[in-house]
Amino acid sequence: MIPATNRFRGSRLIELVYKRGRAARVDFLSAKAVTPKTGSYKLAVVVSKKISKSAVVRNKIRRRIFEQFREIFKEKGAPKIDIVVSVYDERAAKVPAGELRKMCEKLLEKLESRLK
Repeated sequence: MIPATNRFRGSRLIELVYKRGRAARVDFLSAKAVTPKTGSYKLAVVVSKKISKSAVVRNKIRRRIFEQFREIFKEKGAPKIDIVVSVYDERAAKVPAGELRKMCEKLLEKLESRLK
């Protein structure tokens, strides 16, 4: 899991990212990102009830995506951007970890290139 200091607190900051952020989409993941005023990054994963009515499934998807980003940031270093990832398909719960990681890496590359 991402440290608490690197997670969004409250919905106001997430709304700001949705309004002002640059968008990118890969398969069933979409994200918006902005360059923060503070030095560190923040990450949120949003899984709607439209994806699954079961909180267990939604939380599983959320944890899997957080873990992939944590590993990417550990290896490559964390970018200086605030990211809100939205999930558009329940397949995120069943896709192999390696494939999910590739999607997250591709999404991160797209976001970084659009913010430069």
